[in-house]
Amino acid sequence: MNKFGILAAVAGLGMLAPTVQAHHSNAMFDTSREVNMRGVVREFQWSNPHAYIQMVVTEEDGTETEWSMEMGAPMYLYARGWRPRTLRPGSVINVRAHPLRSGEPGGVVVDVTDADGNEIGTNQ
Repeated sequence: MNKFGILAAVAGLGMLAPTVQAHHSNAMFDTSREVNMRGVVREFQWSNPHAYIQMVVTEEDGTETEWSMEMGAPMYLYARGWRPRTLRPGSVINVRAHPLRSGEPGGVVVDVTDADGNEIGTNQ
């Protein structure tokens, strides 16, 4: 078999192989529900493969719950107006998110606004 035949065979096998998604799915998030919360930024983690917002939400009874909010990769967020210092500890923000299916305090961010309701970047 000549080199062209070998290359054609390899290319053909590559087309038959199922595609593999290099990224995890959103199966852990309940995308049929949205939660809205207001809280204080504890930490904004600008890291690969995902950025995270750690925020403390004060419940109606006064208890504080820390939420871990997943976002996209920094390279995608940067194109949507986010920067490593966009959120600072102590900032009050509003987050709309799809919650974790497990019921734990976390989710994937849909959008974020500041305390006055002004949009901060986008996550979509």
